[in-house]
Amino acid sequence: MTHTYLTPEGEAKLKAELVELTGRRREELALRLRSAIQMGDLSENADYHKAKEDQAFLEGRIQEIEASLRTAVIIENQQNDFVAVGSHVTIQEEGFDSETFYVVGAKEADPRNGKISNESPIGSALMDHKVGNIVEADTPGGKTKLKILKIE
Repeated sequence: MTHTYLTPEGEAKLKAELVELTGRRREELALRLRSAIQMGDLSENADYHKAKEDQAFLEGRIQEIEASLRTAVIIENQQNDFVAVGSHVTIQEEGFDSETFYVVGAKEADPRNGKISNESPIGSALMDHKVGNIVEADTPGGKTKLKILKIE
């Protein structure tokens, strides 16, 4: 079984989405389906087909969230000498300003907001290294060397 790494905030966000999807969104979709069925001939009923498509997507997302929560390993901000999931890491690429990233699981990754996945090229290169280490990440833009300045 593979684990889904989540921060407490990520877990709360998924739980809130699950409540929304299994409650209000499911009810709205059921009403749309009922309404479309009452229109008669389903073979050429675009509303019915769209509602069924939306229902499949909704149920798939619910299953995905439930699976993520079932396999979740909740990570806390941890003070550690080595980079791990849950670490805030300040790095610097030669010739650029330093940047701080929060290393999270893949389900929460949001690079534009400073959250990188432990499975991403930079995240995986940083894992298990300490302050002062220079790591090489094989990114889509090519190989890049990063110096770890701080781990929180």
